Amino acid sequence: MLLLSGVMVGAVLLALEYDLFAFAHELTTPERRLTLTEIIFLTALLVVGVVAFALRRLREERRDHARAFALELEIRDLRHQATQDPLTDLPNRRAMLAALSEATSGPRCDGHRHAFFLLDLNDFKRVNDRHGHAVGDRVLQIVVERFRAAGRPSDMLARLGGDEFAVLSHDVDREAACAIGQRFMDALASPIQAEGHAHSVGVSVGATLIPDDGVTPPEILRNADLAMYCAKKEESSSLAFYDPASKGSRRIRRIARA
Repeated sequence: MLLLSGVMVGAVLLALEYDLFAFAHELTTPERRLTLTEIIFLTALLVVGVVAFALRRLREERRDHARAFALELEIRDLRHQATQDPLTDLPNRRAMLAALSEATSGPRCDGHRHAFFLLDLNDFKRVNDRHGHAVGDRVLQIVVERFRAAGRPSDMLARLGGDEFAVLSHDVDREAACAIGQRFMDALASPIQAEGHAHSVGVSVGATLIPDDGVTPPEILRNADLAMYCAKKEESSSLAFYDPASKGSRRIRRIARA
């Protein structure tokens, strides 16, 4: 830009038959004094150079800001993909493990209790086998809609994979946790309408209390899994809490599937 501006100014002066070479030679003479025209010319050339430099810097800064913004969006998108389930847009296993780590990182004597639920769908494999995975995916999305409506705004609902989900409920006791688990069972009491068919899908819920039934994420997951398999033995939707006394679990409430 600066070079182009200088060339343009020089071309104009040459067109006016101004002897630039003589001017440059005369500037090396100590006695030589600049005329008003020459001062104006040099000032204009300096202004053009400063403006060109400023414009170039602004353009470079805008380009750098645009690149930084695009990089930030890309990083944010990669983080979203790393912690979100693509089908349901729920947090995935990694996000739930991080939430469990945070829930168990505080002091154990503060009196706060949390509940962790594993939810495994009943008879979902039959939907995929009879109607295909596309219909199965749609059923899963409707299940998620119902689970979201059943949970509290503060509850964290995640999809761990396949037809297995998890819920982390903060600041609850056993009675409140039982009521929350009951709502998730009630959410699937009625058939799901998808692709012109009614699909009866239940849920087996295994629950643990934090820190009573575990103080680390692997321990909490293992105990919730034991409770969930106890609930799975029932023919309809069931809720089972982990029982640390017997190193197993016991069913405390059950509803018949519609």
